[in-house]
Amino acid sequence: MKVLVACEESQAVCKAFRERGHEAYSCDIQECSGGHQEWHICGDVLPILNGNCEFTTMDGVKHCIDSKWDLLIAHPPCTFLTVTGNRWFNVERYGESAINRQREREKAVEFFMAFANADCKRICIENPVGCMGTRWRKSDQIVQPWMFGHPTVKKTCFWLKGLSPLTPTEIVEIDKSDVYEYVAKNGKIKHDSRNRSKCKASERAKHRSKTFPGIAAAMAEQWGSIY
Repeated sequence: MKVLVACEESQAVCKAFRERGHEAYSCDIQECSGGHQEWHICGDVLPILNGNCEFTTMDGVKHCIDSKWDLLIAHPPCTFLTVTGNRWFNVERYGESAINRQREREKAVEFFMAFANADCKRICIENPVGCMGTRWRKSDQIVQPWMFGHPTVKKTCFWLKGLSPLTPTEIVEIDKSDVYEYVAKNGKIKHDSRNRSKCKASERAKHRSKTFPGIAAAMAEQWGSIY
């Protein structure tokens, strides 16, 4: 199976598919931190999104995909899509800054929809709870790390095409020392990981975007076996 994992510098998903014998590549505008330059395309993903393309991985080797991708898994940036930043879109309060943020959200929505409209039979788009649930459609599945062997929380939405929702592989109890509760502005009780929240602001987005290995393994095992 030829698999493109878009917007993934960690290579967690890419490596999970490679371990199961698939021809998987990660692609991101950042260099990879997963240790496999030979599987990473550093650059814009849009020109190769529909397959039938040529590209060069970070090790300098050229590759050719002479068909469509069999599976596309995308992790578009969520900075301007997530609901956690909605307060910053208040023009009356934040003025030009909010207007610029609205422009950035429109760009983010357009980028997200490029994956939704890609010429591929099997697609998974991953993002936290955000505006795409109303701007496009509700997600097909919401997963948590504790459903796949990791005792922490990170609510993640999957929009699926041609794929069945993932079946949990190892449900475990949440490690309360890693998770804290807080009251959101709407009065609801929310949960987050202490370890992710302790990251420096400049590193937090990258840290939070990394896919948990248990979820990546479930993707490769369950979606990689349908081909």
